[in-house]
Amino acid sequence: MPNTSYKMDLRRLILVLTICSALIPFANTFYAGYLVQRQQLIDNTLEGHYAYANKLARSTDDFLQSALQQLDYSAKLLGPHMGDENYLSQEATRLRLQTKSFNSVTVLDHTGYVLATSPDTLQIKGKTLKSANVLEALETKKPVISSPYLAITGNFIIFISQPVFAADGKFLGVVGGSIYLKQESMLDTLLGSHFYHDGSYVYVVDKSKQIIYHPDGKRVGERIQNNAAIEQLHEGESGHVPLVNSRGVEMLAGYAIVPSTGWGIVAQRPRAATLAPLNELMRSVLYKTLPIAIIMLLVIWWSARRIASPLRQLANGAHDMDKPETAQNIQSVKSWYFESHELKKAMIKGIGLLHRNITKLREDVNTDPLTGLGNRRHLDAAIAEFQAQSIPFAVVALDIDHFKRVNDGFGHDAGDEVLRLLALQMREVSRLDDVPCRVGGEEFLLLLPKAPLHSAAQVAERLRALVESTPLPAVGHITVSLGVSAWPDSDADIKTVFQQADAMLYTAKRGGRNRVAIYGHSVSPSTQSAALI
Repeated sequence: MPNTSYKMDLRRLILVLTICSALIPFANTFYAGYLVQRQQLIDNTLEGHYAYANKLARSTDDFLQSALQQLDYSAKLLGPHMGDENYLSQEATRLRLQTKSFNSVTVLDHTGYVLATSPDTLQIKGKTLKSANVLEALETKKPVISSPYLAITGNFIIFISQPVFAADGKFLGVVGGSIYLKQESMLDTLLGSHFYHDGSYVYVVDKSKQIIYHPDGKRVGERIQNNAAIEQLHEGESGHVPLVNSRGVEMLAGYAIVPSTGWGIVAQRPRAATLAPLNELMRSVLYKTLPIAIIMLLVIWWSARRIASPLRQLANGAHDMDKPETAQNIQSVKSWYFESHELKKAMIKGIGLLHRNITKLREDVNTDPLTGLGNRRHLDAAIAEFQAQSIPFAVVALDIDHFKRVNDGFGHDAGDEVLRLLALQMREVSRLDDVPCRVGGEEFLLLLPKAPLHSAAQVAERLRALVESTPLPAVGHITVSLGVSAWPDSDADIKTVFQQADAMLYTAKRGGRNRVAIYGHSVSPSTQSAALI
């Protein structure tokens, strides 16, 4: 018994193919849907953070412009009273407390000398300030929003100032408000109050990539490097980009520029926080489809067993076909669908034929190996079939003229080639049901079922003419002699009919070869002699 344990049976094959055809499209759809939604979620988040950063940038710019307007109004009030220390102090306090836009307010004369401050705890009144930002305000005599710097008070601040002029246009000094970047301020409130509560946050950098606002106050003053959003802001561009922040966390960032200062506002959200709802959604979908999937798998498993069971039993029967009980075992197989039913019928019929003919089929060789025509056994089988079914037939016996000369003059290989060519020519003039055979060295027979004698004579003549007119390489032209008889027209005895055809063949040879002799044709109707065509 051959070992077939390594081969997959039909049940497993159906299971594998069905499960794969179900799961692979589902997994592909599930994964493709996840990717599409994931990308859409990322894109929406990026667009949303860009819009939010842009909105904050405009709001921050509006706040700074409002602060400049407040200072401008105060500067107009201070012009006539720059010598009144009490008035200056009151105006500084009013300006600081009115909108709480500033953490402190300072009034300086044209040399940088501090005339008044609010609150008084600054302890810089009466001092002359020489910082770059103060000098810039004094020298330009224009509204200034300074870059962040470390003040002499130890605060990291932004100084916003307006020049103070006398009625005649003389420059008298500046009034400025300071925003403390590491303390609570109106700017801190503006930037820190946002609608995200999932790890998202906003921070602001100036044109030198220095952080001027961050939820973690300790990072104010830090310079940021190797950040895609900051690099784009440094180039003066707004937009959005996925990035990895300085803490190694993947972020989805939107960024925009504050027009009046060139600051960059970055609103960003952890990528994981963005995708968390989608991941939860996909898990929920998976859990909800799992029971149906399990039920489908059970149905597929049961169906595969039902489909494969008859074929499995038939396969076992085919494996043991030589055993006597196999036919009975196959007969008991419940073949409930068409293919298995037809296969069962064919196997039952095949087993019957097998047991009767297996010995004969092993020994039977019906074909001449050289020409491919039927041999004598094939001829006998055809005759028996014609006789059993009472099918009349004609016999054409033919022989190659002077074939010995071909073998002697050109060699046996040439002779074999002549025989093969003659076999092809016999097939050429034969019908589908005709039986061409080789019965000896250069002797051939052609059985023509349902062909009368005169039709057989015409076939024989076509074959003779075809052979005569066909040149052969090296050999040249050959001819054949043919004898024709018919059963039961020539004789009721089949053996006698073949003898008659053979006799006609020799009559044709004696008559000069390369001709056809037909049994029953004579010079006068009263004689039974051969006639030559």
